[in-house]
Amino acid sequence: MAGKVIVCRCEDVTQSDLDHAVALGYSHLEEAKRYTGLGTGPCQGKECMVACALYLALAAGRPPSEVRPFTSRPPVAAIALGTLAGPDDPGEGGG
Repeated sequence: MAGKVIVCRCEDVTQSDLDHAVALGYSHLEEAKRYTGLGTGPCQGKECMVACALYLALAAGRPPSEVRPFTSRPPVAAIALGTLAGPDDPGEGGG
């Protein structure tokens, strides 16, 4: 079996990518996220954050209790779904 271990399926981040990040000094979850893109896909880290955080802590020789989740960044301002859906009248809005 191949040695490629996927740790973030959304962004195709591998265990090797995390090892490389740690070797470069990116041993905190937020740093690894910015370097590798883990947790930035459709699941926003819901599937990979815990496993990646534990792996980074162990790879960096830190206790897992020191790992903090990465920063959640909600949209800048809320907008109505109707704004995204477009006009009610197909003749409106050009096209």
